[in-house]
Amino acid sequence: MEPHRVLVADDHEEFRRGIEALLAATPAIEVVGTASDGALAVAMALDLQPDVVLMDLHMPRVNGIDATTRIVRSSPHIGVLVLTMMEDEESVFAAVRAGARGYLLKGARRAEIIRAVQAVGAGEVIFGPGIADRMMAYFAGARTRPTGEAFPDLTDRERVVLGLIAEGKENAEIARQLDLSIKTVRNHASNIFTKLQVAHRAQAIVKAREAGLG
Repeated sequence: MEPHRVLVADDHEEFRRGIEALLAATPAIEVVGTASDGALAVAMALDLQPDVVLMDLHMPRVNGIDATTRIVRSSPHIGVLVLTMMEDEESVFAAVRAGARGYLLKGARRAEIIRAVQAVGAGEVIFGPGIADRMMAYFAGARTRPTGEAFPDLTDRERVVLGLIAEGKENAEIARQLDLSIKTVRNHASNIFTKLQVAHRAQAIVKAREAGLG
């Protein structure tokens, strides 16, 4: 199998070099470039088309959230994995809304960083220890608006499917509950993600839960 091609974006040179060395020493990962600010990260990502961008959030010129938005909007197949010191709910959810497929803190172990890069490179969504707990706590305390006002472009069936997705149910479980084929559920999910303008399931869940679904 070909190695996952990774772009490292961080404004701290020493940390950036350390991450580059860590990833370069992993046979399944190829570092194709490094960027010291958000604007450069966007330009290099669009030029190099890596599988994964390892993205810091606090960077000069263009911050990591805006850089993620620009990268995912132009090249949705690129997986952005946030690696930052910022662990507040606002930063986590801003990153997910922007299209990030993963979120790790800079205190993560080396093995955890490598595993996350490989997971995101394979199309998965991954969150570091504690981040998932923060997401659940956020959902539990969220103040939502009436669901009737949310997502008017969705059909009634798509709204039901989105509600089940927001409850954390997988396609197979949704198919059984609604007496549908898995292929039909996948098609509904694909249409939902397109209408919500989200890059992946976790991003759809955030939008749905904040709107009162699930």
